[in-house]
Amino acid sequence: MRTPSLLLAALLIASQALANDPVTKPIKPASAKEEASSPQKEEAKPAKEAPATRESRSAETSRKKEAQAADELAVKIAERLAVLRKEKDETSKPAVRPYVRPYSAPVKKSANLDEKAKKHGSVSDKHWGYEGDEGPLAWGKLNPANTKCDIGDRQSPIDIRDGIRVELDTINFDYKPTQFQVIDNGHTIQVNLNGGNYLNVSGKNFELLQFHFHRPSEERINGKGFEMVAHLVHKDREGKLAVVAILLELGDPHAVVQSVWNNLPLEKSEAVKALKNIDLSQLLPKQHGYFTYMGSLTTPPCSEGVLWLVLKEPVSISAEQAAIFARLYPNNARPLQKSSGRIIKESL
Repeated sequence: MRTPSLLLAALLIASQALANDPVTKPIKPASAKEEASSPQKEEAKPAKEAPATRESRSAETSRKKEAQAADELAVKIAERLAVLRKEKDETSKPAVRPYVRPYSAPVKKSANLDEKAKKHGSVSDKHWGYEGDEGPLAWGKLNPANTKCDIGDRQSPIDIRDGIRVELDTINFDYKPTQFQVIDNGHTIQVNLNGGNYLNVSGKNFELLQFHFHRPSEERINGKGFEMVAHLVHKDREGKLAVVAILLELGDPHAVVQSVWNNLPLEKSEAVKALKNIDLSQLLPKQHGYFTYMGSLTTPPCSEGVLWLVLKEPVSISAEQAAIFARLYPNNARPLQKSSGRIIKESL
């Protein structure tokens, strides 16, 4: 029994000696028992490591969920940023406003531009007159509506001669006292009348609208001119015009002409309403014999188709009355126009 104990002690001492000498420590071969037990230990190890594996898988799953949540959050953030950028771009765009034409101060035409327009006949609203660049020779060029002044073949006034003497219809004047207004229209002194005054000739009725004056007379009778003339403008229901010309020569003063001069306006284009009525039957000569022909207005636009009735007997006005008009309009008569073979009739 003592031998096994001694042997066991010797083995312990040897094992300690070997343990103290790490350099010469031999690798102890595994015994059969150890080799048999080793696989069991290795097989048992996985069983012990199972909880750690579950924890790692759980952590991995958690990380995956966190990563997925982070990705989803990043996508939502990106989408929200895109929306915000779009809204910012839209709000930063300037608001669309309706177009408003910028105001520009009117530019006054210079004298050079005005002269250039005259040369090219492009002044459509140019004031016409009786002298210079605004005179009768330019009327047709000052306004396209005045072309008849240049190219018309039935223009007035004319030198009335070689009339065919025939028994013409009597002119029946139906004039009565009426209210009137006097206006200086920049070309002549014109008297506008209230309605109710008529003439009848050849079965046609014409209503008197206004009368005005020219100096010298625009008409001539066999080459003879007169101091002034009064043109009485009438219109029928169809709009056709008939003008009665009353020739005025120097002599005694005339009451009707004086009533017009008494109401002369102080400013151009401002009508003066007379307080008393006027009776144009008193302006007519005693004899109503006349010349007649088809002509035109003697002022722009020189419209044709006007029936002219020129009374043969003149009416007298005083030199003083003529001088009053001459101070305003010394010459407002259109030059004579070609008769162009027109028929002129003269009453017996």
